[in-house]
Formats: sequence, structure tokens, C-alpha cells
Amino acid sequence: MNRGEIFRCEERLPERGHKPGYYVVVSRGFIATAADVSTVVCAPIYSNVLGLVTEVPVGEAEGIPSPSAIQCDFLTLLFKSRLVKRVGALGSARRTKLDEALRIALELEG
Repeated sequence: MNRGEIFRCEERLPERGHKPGYYVVVSRGFIATAADVSTVVCAPIYSNVLGLVTEVPVGEAEGIPSPSAIQCDFLTLLFKSRLVKRVGALGSARRTKLDEALRIALELEG
């Protein structure tokens, strides 16, 4: 598991309205790859695109079946064991956009 990889979570989580969904791993590489760390911070991906500066558009090129957006305002902690189906990964340009959206969402100075 690596930062920027996209996974489908088949479990019906309450924070997603009890529906399965897609998530991108945003934890730093050390946490994402550490076998003895059981959780990672993820940003959910929703098909409802709001046009916010804290969203990163994704779609088929990243393994998502329809035009969607990574929602950086709604970070969540998930057990790695729930992220079992890798569907894709962000390219370098999308990762740069993700970093910027996270900076804005978390009000970090850039």
C-alpha cells in the first residue's frame, strides 16, 4: 500500500451512508507501507463533484468508473484490511493537485 493509491472499500461504512466506496491513501509513505501499522488516513472519492478547491478530479485514468473527485475536506482513518481492492493510483500531476488540496483543506501554509 502506498500514498496515492486508490482502493475500493467493499464494506458498507456509516460515513458513506452505508455504501461501499473509493478512497485514496494520503498517509505518508512510512505509515502506508509499514506492516506493523494497521491504519491509514484516506480521502474519500465521491461522484458528486462540488467544484471546491479542496477537490481533485479523478476518473477512468485513475481506475474510477465515472467522473468523480477526491474530497480532501473529509479525511478518514481506515484499517488497511478494509482496503482490499486496489483499482489504480494517482499520476504525478494528480498527486501535486492532491498535495495542494490537502494544504488548503488543512489550512497549512505552503
